[in-house]
Amino acid sequence: MTTGTTEFSKRLDQTADDTEALLAKLLSDATVSDEIVRPKRLIEAMRYSSLGGGKRLRPFLVVESAAVFGVPRQAALMAGAALECIHCYSLIHDDLPAMDNSDLRRGRPTLHKAYDDATAILAGDALLTIAFDIITRDEIHKDANVRLLLTRALARASGIGGMAGGQILDLAGEGRFGDREPVDVARLQQMKTGALLRFGCIAGAILGQSSEREYQALDDYGKALGEAFQIADDLLDVEGDAAALGKPAGADAALGKTTFVTQLGIEGAKQRVRDLLARADAALSVFGARGDVLRAAARFVAERKN
Repeated sequence: MTTGTTEFSKRLDQTADDTEALLAKLLSDATVSDEIVRPKRLIEAMRYSSLGGGKRLRPFLVVESAAVFGVPRQAALMAGAALECIHCYSLIHDDLPAMDNSDLRRGRPTLHKAYDDATAILAGDALLTIAFDIITRDEIHKDANVRLLLTRALARASGIGGMAGGQILDLAGEGRFGDREPVDVARLQQMKTGALLRFGCIAGAILGQSSEREYQALDDYGKALGEAFQIADDLLDVEGDAAALGKPAGADAALGKTTFVTQLGIEGAKQRVRDLLARADAALSVFGARGDVLRAAARFVAERKN
């Protein structure tokens, strides 16, 4: 039995609402132990970029992959909130003039436009840092080793061999550092976009203290989903419109980026997404009906319009 579109949407929306409430609490003015004060401008900028927008797909993947193992929802939401802080920091920095120089994000001015460059840099830094505060908290799991494994996995997904490394490869491919460097699009996107999405999937296995086979299944699923997400994003950049996207369309072409669409063509890219959906579905076979929500998530990623 597959999870219907309505049921999936309801679960996605509920996780988005729960993540919003949790982030609002975590990013409040109130200090926690060992903090001195939370400067008003900094916390406001962090909240501007973290609250009131986004589908919260990454926390959803944490919650639903953890649910496969019966992990308490609140623990998974906390881990998902840490992941979302990393994602939001990356968007702030990605939009800066030194990077993609974007004026619009989620249908409103980017943080450096609403505030200034310095505040945006510091808000991104602070979101990155608080993510690792959150991921180590006792309420995520009673076993310190589980929290350690989660923290290490999140660091590697975010850092030099993951998202940050993928970002610099992307800039090198645009010719930012001299001659344009040849781009291995699949590897670049596996790092820049896919690494955090994959973490959302394996986080559930870590929280659930899964078997090696179950971990590998979610790892394979996460890799397929991450690539499908990026191809769908590349297609939207070509076929979408700014009103639906909440950001300028055609940005990749304007920057001369090599994407899955420029390499495969539109029809080739769409076929690749179908192949990845089949791969994601096959990876989840080990879970039977327990994997239905994650199957629906893969379809959602492939068919999204923004």
